[in-house]
Amino acid sequence: MISNSPMVFLVLVFLNFILGVRVFAEEITLIFTGQTQAMLYPCRCPKEADGGIARRATLIKKLRKEFPNLLLLDAGSFFAGGHFDEYSQNTELDIERSKINLKAMELMGYDCVAVGNDEFNFGKEFLKEVIDKTNIAFVSANIEWNKIQPLVIKKVADINIGITAVTSMSAEKKTGGLKFDEPKAAVRKVVSELKKQGANIIILLSNFTADEDLALIRENPAIDILITNTRAKEQTLNSIDSVLVLRPSWQGRKLGKLTLTLRDKRIVDSKVEELRLSDQIADDKDILTLLPLCFQDANCKKEGLIGFCQNPGMSNAKCEFSQANKAPLLVITPQVCRICDTERLVQSLKREFPGLVVSYLFYPSEKANSILRDLTIKNLPVYLLGKEIEKEKFFENFKQNLEARGDFYMVKPQVSGFSYFLDRPMIAGKFDLFMSLYTKDASKLLDTIREFNPAIHFLVTEQQGVLLADRGVSDLEESLRSVCVEKYYPGYFWQYISCRAKNLESSWWEDCLENLDTKMIKDCAKGTEGKNLLRENISLNKELEIMNGPTYLLDNQEIFASVEVPAKEDFRKIIKK
Repeated sequence: MISNSPMVFLVLVFLNFILGVRVFAEEITLIFTGQTQAMLYPCRCPKEADGGIARRATLIKKLRKEFPNLLLLDAGSFFAGGHFDEYSQNTELDIERSKINLKAMELMGYDCVAVGNDEFNFGKEFLKEVIDKTNIAFVSANIEWNKIQPLVIKKVADINIGITAVTSMSAEKKTGGLKFDEPKAAVRKVVSELKKQGANIIILLSNFTADEDLALIRENPAIDILITNTRAKEQTLNSIDSVLVLRPSWQGRKLGKLTLTLRDKRIVDSKVEELRLSDQIADDKDILTLLPLCFQDANCKKEGLIGFCQNPGMSNAKCEFSQANKAPLLVITPQVCRICDTERLVQSLKREFPGLVVSYLFYPSEKANSILRDLTIKNLPVYLLGKEIEKEKFFENFKQNLEARGDFYMVKPQVSGFSYFLDRPMIAGKFDLFMSLYTKDASKLLDTIREFNPAIHFLVTEQQGVLLADRGVSDLEESLRSVCVEKYYPGYFWQYISCRAKNLESSWWEDCLENLDTKMIKDCAKGTEGKNLLRENISLNKELEIMNGPTYLLDNQEIFASVEVPAKEDFRKIIKK
């Protein structure tokens, strides 16, 4: 018999609360790729030679063990031979590469893939053949063909996840007569059907442009997540109204990972990450059995030697090597630089050109100063290849990353990166931070960096007299209010931006100013005064051509950026150096 005492009642209520949390709080992991272009091997990148399906398989196996409630999706364009496939060779090899890639995706256990424009690169009959031979669901809402499903519902944990996709109308001419429905009507119809079938979360995989994506989302408010292949400049995680917008890593160099927290089968929290497929990840043995040793010479690499691919794409493919030609690489770097890191790029260049002979000069020195002056170089470190590099086998493929300067080829700064401005005077102790309050983990960043008291510059640009923010009107308005607070209540500035960064979804910005004169801030932000204050705030952004953040400028000379928020101790080490 159960006692009716108040204490027992309270205990039961507490237990019911705990059990309720356990019942209704679910965590689901979504892993996503897109526009991989059948990239089988790691990229030939000067920095971060990431990617490759064997590494991807290893990481996915690890994630499945860590996160049992896992869904694996691809947003399309996983076939070779498309307009963006820089490794395309000929139809025969591109088809073989596509087959291997699809077989590897099947072994990885992809739940669903979108039919993108590139899936028709080899015609309808080839696509029919591979669909018939694979266990992966191919999805598109706007293609009428019994080989392609308009929707899929996957049960993950206790959640019904509905998935559909939309295929670019430009693919229609490659399909050999397949009928394409009007995309908006097709998506609207499928989303309605998903709701009827009990989908708790709806995911749209898109091969449309950013503007087309926006129109689809606005017409279908039931969509919760958009995974789009549009190569927009926005960060990995963004949102349109309440819809999460995800953009896969180009060529499968990274895995996208979205963690969803759900209560009562509704999304209450989300976190997105990009997981590098670096050389620290071992190749999966099962995938290696599928992979020919090489498809092209670029796949044959051995330190100090030049590789040649024999029988490319075949099971008996092999690499042969010859001695590399010698070519000089001169690296000029500041003698004192807290954040310069030249070794990573030097090693990447050696992978491209095995015969490189590397030498270093330190700035300031008479010889370094002379070269920098003659070549009008203003940023360091700088990487200068001798003209002998023209004889190297992969020079023509790599040439787009180089710029002719005098007797050298300079690696372009957008490829090499730089850490030091030569033409800016040193101002000891000056610290500038370029960010948006909508920057990922902005609240954590502000809490971490506040003790170092940086000057905040908001990520706003001006085009033809119009101020624009990357995240739209709400981002711009927040920046305008912030600069007005900084002028009229400088002692409350950090409190205000920290408060807003923690709760940007709320429109009650006045609550972050306690009992201060919010009307004055509003009038300032809406008027010419706010615009002029913001123009002054972003003048350094414009001067240094900083478009993304968080980016940091130390002593008016050294510049670096971060993806994740560095630890406070890391900031201390950098600043004290």
